[in-house]
Amino acid sequence: MPVEQIMLYSFGHPGSKIAELTAKDIEHEFTVPVHTREGHLDLSDYYDAARRQYDGNLLLKKIETDYTFDNSKTLGIFGVDLFIPILTYIFGQAYLNGKAGIASIHRLSNEKYGMVRNEGLMLKRFRKEAIHELGHTFGLIHCMNTDCVMRSSTYVEDIDQKSHHLCYSCKSALQF
Repeated sequence: MPVEQIMLYSFGHPGSKIAELTAKDIEHEFTVPVHTREGHLDLSDYYDAARRQYDGNLLLKKIETDYTFDNSKTLGIFGVDLFIPILTYIFGQAYLNGKAGIASIHRLSNEKYGMVRNEGLMLKRFRKEAIHELGHTFGLIHCMNTDCVMRSSTYVEDIDQKSHHLCYSCKSALQF
């Protein structure tokens, strides 16, 4: 069944602004219409007090359960610090060949690293992270091409070094 749309749900400000600013780039990469919406969740249900972070696995499951529809892919956009049990933090995650992904702007801003605020750079980082996570929902795995948006990113510097485009191999692997 072909994907008819990609839904971007922002949970809290400034997620809605970021969703709107990245929608066209996402639409361009996947050639599928992108729509933005605001979502509402009580994030306290996902907070781990011992880690002072939010459980990415639980949030991803919630997005898949409550915000996905037939013939669509959904990305939940958050502003909180995400983790999964085996990693200190994550920028986002998605179900491979699934319908849902999540991404957070929390660790994408320069201020997090003691540098001067740069909204443009944060937006570029988010655009790459959103396309990367949605790529996983389309069945793409991590790519070895250093310029490809599907290259794995452990640190924010890794995100800065890659482009926001799929490489030829990854673009070819998409099954529309």
